[in-house]
Amino acid sequence: MNILYCGDQGIKDGLLVSILSLIKHVKEPLNIYILTIDYQNSKPITAKTTKLLDELVKKQNKNSFVKTIDGTEAFKKRLPKANMKSYFTPCSMLRLYLDEIKELPKDKLLYLDYDVVCRKDPADFYNTDLNNIEAAGVLDIYGKHFYRYNFPKRDYMNSGVLLFNMAECEKSKIFPRAVELCRKRRMMLADQAALNKVIKKRKLMPRKFNEQQDHPKEDTVFHHFSNNFKFWPIFHVQKVKPFEVEKIHKTLKIHEYDDILDEYQKLKNSL
Repeated sequence: MNILYCGDQGIKDGLLVSILSLIKHVKEPLNIYILTIDYQNSKPITAKTTKLLDELVKKQNKNSFVKTIDGTEAFKKRLPKANMKSYFTPCSMLRLYLDEIKELPKDKLLYLDYDVVCRKDPADFYNTDLNNIEAAGVLDIYGKHFYRYNFPKRDYMNSGVLLFNMAECEKSKIFPRAVELCRKRRMMLADQAALNKVIKKRKLMPRKFNEQQDHPKEDTVFHHFSNNFKFWPIFHVQKVKPFEVEKIHKTLKIHEYDDILDEYQKLKNSL
């Protein structure tokens, strides 16, 4: 199973929790790629972090690996100029540069945000038929109400869990087209907006493959700890990440990940 994460050393805690959750539920080899960056305030995933994560997945399956790839030069060559001062760091746009990264597999590639926790074996999602499809994903719980590219059908996908058909993406050049959009046009959630604009052949999957609300359902496969709007006692944005153990327990009152979080707390200082 080919997995991709993107980010700098700041995502290391999320990476550890997410990968621990994959190890728990996936028995086949995990080919995990981390696209990282060394640019301005973003410092790359270190060799020490990579080594620990690689050793961890090899305990699950000796054929698994974690490999870090430097995407700095690809990023600097085509800076997303119009969105460099957005709410999110430039790292959020790294996934748009996959056409430049020759080390990545050319068939299926499952992209996960660093705040995604695996609850069940994702084989059904990963093995979905992507013939003549560029990417498969789940509707964004908020964006689906405002953005539509095949009106009146809801089709605005959340980019935190995306299954790419890399061969089809290369044919249609979705990644360079998305980067070009980010270079010229300022957008809210630039990386997600750009991907939704350029992906024409998409496959919408059930919500269980990217649950974006605070609490997972019984059938949830991937639980995505994205920001959520709350209206009581006053309107605010609630932000809880899966490595924030106290918030997971006290704010969300979730304990089902305690075995993963216990292991995370044992290992986090070694990252």
